Amino acid sequence: MARDKLPALARRIGVRLKARGLELATAESCTGGWIAQAMTSVPGSSEWFDRGFVTYSNGAKKELLGVRARTLSRHGAVSEATARKWRPGRSRAAARRLWSR
Repeated sequence: MARDKLPALARRIGVRLKARGLELATAESCTGGWIAQAMTSVPGSSEWFDRGFVTYSNGAKKELLGVRARTLSRHGAVSEATARKWRPGRSRAAARRLWSR
């Protein structure tokens, strides 16, 4: 996605999340927090953006996202299989929270 289009997309996402009473959490690796930065640059985003995880290392992916070492060794850190295993925070998140990958 072109960098100049991201702010408008973030605003549209925020409007939709707020209208539905949902919150967003992101889990990023290679993007290094770029998505979370775009979301938090929107005024009022604290009403719908909960948190962002930047998990660049395999250790962070295991600890914070619940990715198994076996998945990482079989498929690598940058793979669809690994991303599908991401579970941001693995905490007792509110039922109305929306997690993104």
